[in-house]
Amino acid sequence: MTAVEKAAGAAPMKSRRSADRIRLVVTHLSLMALAVVFVAPFYWMVSTSLKQDRQIFDPASWYPNPVMWANYKHALTYIPFLRYTENTLLICAVSMFGTVLSCSLVAYSFGRIQWKGRDALFVLVLATLMLPGQVTMIPVFLIFKWLGWIGSYKPLLVPTFFGSAFYVFLLRQFFRSIPAELSESARMDGATEGGIYARIIMPLSKPALATVALFTFIGAWTDFMGPLLFINDPNKYTLSLGLQQFVSQHGAEWSMLMAASTVMALPIIVLYFLAQRTFVEGITLTGIKG
Repeated sequence: MTAVEKAAGAAPMKSRRSADRIRLVVTHLSLMALAVVFVAPFYWMVSTSLKQDRQIFDPASWYPNPVMWANYKHALTYIPFLRYTENTLLICAVSMFGTVLSCSLVAYSFGRIQWKGRDALFVLVLATLMLPGQVTMIPVFLIFKWLGWIGSYKPLLVPTFFGSAFYVFLLRQFFRSIPAELSESARMDGATEGGIYARIIMPLSKPALATVALFTFIGAWTDFMGPLLFINDPNKYTLSLGLQQFVSQHGAEWSMLMAASTVMALPIIVLYFLAQRTFVEGITLTGIKG
């Protein structure tokens, strides 16, 4: 091959590399711009929580000067923050346990056991996803009122032990990706369906179970409508209701409101970064097999 031919073959390769670099740079710049859009509200919340009142709506004030750490102390003492946190953590813990237990059992039945009418019933379960919460809100409230549960945590906790269509679908997809030979081998050794579920499926499904638990925790931690409907005792308020109470009492004190909101958002951020790898793995693997 002559030098001219080598040069002619290298030119397209260089052009492709240049195009790939340009495409990579454009992609990263687009992602950075999109990240700024998502981070900007959080930055405004944190910076506002550390500002003086006169700085909050000043267009030239991009960062707090001086830094008012006292806003956090005042915000957490205006309302019984620790009590509301304990109430919220109780709801989150029970909701996570109930959701993971019930949804995994139902998903195991739909994904690993053959029985008549299974697929039709699974379609019916998925169809409930099309019903928005606003449609069922009044009937559900009337049911819980008839049961005498209004004013307690039961309307928020008991339904978690009856499964959720979305999480059932998520876990079913993951369970179907586990080789059927493992279950068949266990049955040949005399294992029951309960033993297969507890000793084989559950240990292999930790990423999916962690994803469901994380979603449930976030939903219960940030839930506002549920506690607003069913809880009428201030001693049983959750953090979301506590912040709403703070707004009604101290609506103009934005710095303390943002301080309380930042403290409420911190556990979710920390939990996500700690479980990020498991979370992404669980989301990815649930779509391997339909």
